Amino acid sequence: MIIKVGSLNPAKLNAVKDIFLEAEVEGIEVESKVSSQPFSDEETMEGAINRARECAQSQKGVIGIGLEGGVMEIGESYFLCNWGALVDESGNVFTAGGARFPLPREVAEELQMGKELGDIMDAFTQQKGIRKKEGAIGVFTNQLVDRKMMFSHVVSVLKGLYEFSKQKEEATNN
Repeated sequence: MIIKVGSLNPAKLNAVKDIFLEAEVEGIEVESKVSSQPFSDEETMEGAINRARECAQSQKGVIGIGLEGGVMEIGESYFLCNWGALVDESGNVFTAGGARFPLPREVAEELQMGKELGDIMDAFTQQKGIRKKEGAIGVFTNQLVDRKMMFSHVVSVLKGLYEFSKQKEEATNN
């Protein structure tokens, strides 16, 4: 099984590698075709689907996976959100969402000014590349959950949905 992941981000690639142990996993740079800072569940999911589709169409017989982080608003609060999509060899699309948590007010204020969460987190932590390491979730959960773990959960759900679909298809064909 060959899986193309629509990102070169180590947190996303390692999440897929940890769940699809039997697969050959490769990251490729693809466009999400949504804003660089998705601002809703819908936009974040759309970005994941777009990445997965582009990966699946990059080579015959591969599975494409797209993983996208975003922000959503509920009432007065901004929440971190994340979505994943898997597009199989037949073009079937599977989607799953993951953890959500409220972002601190000072982060939300910067998001309202149009800044990207990754850039905000670099300034907040005075480090570079937080989005490729622990992510905002790692910072705000005191490293109990990092970005790879967050995406691993989504990838686990995607794998389960995909495998269930394959079993159902096999049972129907027999």
